[in-house]
Amino acid sequence: MALEDICCFKDKPVQQLFPLSALETDNHDVELKRVKTSQRNCGIPQHIFMPPFPWANTFISTTCFGLPNHSPTVQRPFPLSHGTTTLGFVFQGGVIAAADTRASAGGLVACPAVHKITPIHSHLVVTSSGSGADCMLWERILIREIRLYELRHKRRLSIRGSAKLLSFMLHPFKGTEVCVALTLCGWNKEGGSTGLNHNLDDSSFVTDVSSSCAVRNISAKDPVSPSSGPQVIYVCSDGARLQGDIISVGSGSPYAYGILDGGLSWSLSKEEAISLAREAVFRATHRDAYSGNNVDLFHITAQGWIQRPREDLKEEYYRDMERRSNHRRKQTQRHTTERS
Repeated sequence: MALEDICCFKDKPVQQLFPLSALETDNHDVELKRVKTSQRNCGIPQHIFMPPFPWANTFISTTCFGLPNHSPTVQRPFPLSHGTTTLGFVFQGGVIAAADTRASAGGLVACPAVHKITPIHSHLVVTSSGSGADCMLWERILIREIRLYELRHKRRLSIRGSAKLLSFMLHPFKGTEVCVALTLCGWNKEGGSTGLNHNLDDSSFVTDVSSSCAVRNISAKDPVSPSSGPQVIYVCSDGARLQGDIISVGSGSPYAYGILDGGLSWSLSKEEAISLAREAVFRATHRDAYSGNNVDLFHITAQGWIQRPREDLKEEYYRDMERRSNHRRKQTQRHTTERS
């Protein structure tokens, strides 16, 4: 016909795509054992024609006429390594939680303005590191469970109880590809450890399992009782829990610890603590390629959490270069004056 001439079809049948034996699944079906014919073609057996291009067999084998045994797996162009900088520490004025805003996938900056600090309730925030989707899922689950606990027991679950609950929920996923590292930074009120809350706060369940984050205590004597005041607890996807006064997680945490260990003390003022956290995140983002862009900072007290406006670290970099230039200029002037 005209359509066959245009499409360059050859007037010859193609080999059967489905062998007749494959269709004969029912021994009582006699009709399947016969070659189907068309009444319109006067009983001539139906034939399937195909165009004469060389890759026709490959095309048919990958369509619904001939599905392959298994679908091919798509390989990622590069490994998705995770990197970030999050930190939390306690001082006399409460808890400071800070993080950068860069979401990276290997060498790719997926998003420069993500939120890595999530408020859970009025006195608790969580810093997240690891896989972004996993962290968002478990943060939502934690928010739901804490709200359900508050509705059932007419009191809020403590920070240590929340960490223990999250640890129990994450433990069955140990050894899987779930990658979650959450740092709970919050303030406990007086009289919060009663009933089930006290069981969840049992310190005997706090593990000493080594993880990707390090924990350091400011002093041997903690001026705040365990059941109240500021607390920082780290929970990872294998169910481990670590509590301390300084916790930094992520690929930029070694650089952040270099700043925190040299300037952190219990007697810091609010302004000094905020400045120290900003400096730690800035130094980490300057040295770590997987961290950068902006810095988010939360201050948690007995009255609740307060979020500071997001700051661009690029401006902080220029301010730091100007400070260094002024410092070198002053040193040069001093040496010149001493020689003269």
